[in-house]
Amino acid sequence: MLDLRKPAGFFFGLLGLLMIATGLTAEFKAPLLEGNLNLQFGIFSLIFGGVFLWLARRG
Repeated sequence: MLDLRKPAGFFFGLLGLLMIATGLTAEFKAPLLEGNLNLQFGIFSLIFGGVFLWLARRG
């Protein structure tokens, strides 16, 4: 059976890296938020992808 944790982990890790790069370089800001949403979502996605890869390696 195909384990989807590994490709999902790579996807969210890559997405997180792209969002972090966008959050650090671009000055996009949501009108109703004080923080940088791209940077926050990028960090979350990178951690989420890391957890998936850790679970895939463990299992």
